[in-house]
Amino acid sequence: MPKTLRYTLLSLREMLLSAGPFAFLTIALLCLTYWWLNPTPPKRVVLATGPAQSAYDEFGKRYAEALARYGITVELKQSEGSSANLELLRNGEADLGFVQGGTADIGYDDEDSIVSLGSLFVEPLWLFYREDSAKRLHKKPMVTKLSEFKGWRVNVGTAGSGVPRLFSTLLDVNRVSAADMKLSELEQTPATVAFLNGDLDAVVFASAPESLMVQMLLQTPGIKLLDFAQSEAYSRRFGYLTPVVMPQGVVDLAANIPPRNMRLVASTTSLLAHSDTHPAILQLFAQTATTLHSGASWFSKAREYPSLEHSEVRISPEAQRAIKNGPPFLQRYLPFWLANMIERVWLAMGLIIVLALPLSRIVPPLYAFRIRSRVFRWYAELRDIEQHQESDGNTQELLEQLDAMEAKVEKIVVPLSYTDELYALRNNIQLVRKKLLRKV
Repeated sequence: MPKTLRYTLLSLREMLLSAGPFAFLTIALLCLTYWWLNPTPPKRVVLATGPAQSAYDEFGKRYAEALARYGITVELKQSEGSSANLELLRNGEADLGFVQGGTADIGYDDEDSIVSLGSLFVEPLWLFYREDSAKRLHKKPMVTKLSEFKGWRVNVGTAGSGVPRLFSTLLDVNRVSAADMKLSELEQTPATVAFLNGDLDAVVFASAPESLMVQMLLQTPGIKLLDFAQSEAYSRRFGYLTPVVMPQGVVDLAANIPPRNMRLVASTTSLLAHSDTHPAILQLFAQTATTLHSGASWFSKAREYPSLEHSEVRISPEAQRAIKNGPPFLQRYLPFWLANMIERVWLAMGLIIVLALPLSRIVPPLYAFRIRSRVFRWYAELRDIEQHQESDGNTQELLEQLDAMEAKVEKIVVPLSYTDELYALRNNIQLVRKKLLRKV
């Protein structure tokens, strides 16, 4: 092995041995930080949506498509609706879910376990009725208020949808008892089939206008939509309800559907998540929400939603940042996984660097000490030989000790920058030898 390479490898070995403990400490802190912050999001999440062909189901598919671009699989879990979604979140069977305000029993126990990613859109309460049923029961083609539905066959949806609870509340304030009506709780699709076949007089459900059922029923001849003339009063009585107006002709301008402005009551639908859901997942869903729900709709202006208002639980910090500020700076230029990792660990890494910098100043002195100690430790033996010579020790025996020490010193290898100290030791050995030889 060439001598130059040998000296270089020696210097590297000593440097590694000197810096090793501090490097190990830094790596250990980084690993601990990575484990604690958990910057890598899971590759699969469960989103509780709603019945098949509902607006929740359609939006769920859009979220799944959007997050697939980031390598995250969104498993859509169909349910009966808001109440069922809230139970899925509580039981840990879903990570996120759509929940409509006022239709689910959200209590104080949910404040720590569930967070909101914001209000996404308004969901009117749609009460469709058959024109022929109105003529048969009231001798007129239109119904103007809830109290006129006494004796009607009305489907209010499954209990898991939350609509029966909301509709029951509205009946109570209109002094209508459930016993005065023939209520059923069929799922949306079979209920709609029964309604169109004449087996039901009316159907009630809460859904966004994007729902295929809503779009179809609004354009079906012989089907009427109840105009909530008292929508403003309902909103004053119940804080989770909002009066909305469906403008004339918004469904079909050419056919002028609806033929006049329709007043409705609506609640806002929020995207709720379990508080243990990975922050990066919450951030991605909130960012996706700003894309999917920021456009103008029948009941909202452009960029009015998603909103941080009308929330029944606390808003997630990730959702607040996403809705207010948009995508983080790094995500605009870097892949999501890399930007997310940097965003989550940069502060901790900064603290580690601040801690490691003072410690790193110990490495050069420690390195110098390790190299010099290979030379300096021989001075103790050399001093012992010299002291024995001064106290009339056996000169021949001391010379033999000195020769043995010199033989070992000749095998010492130090980096070139420290050879002056090695040669100084050899010179000192020769000085002691000369003193011993003068006594022979």
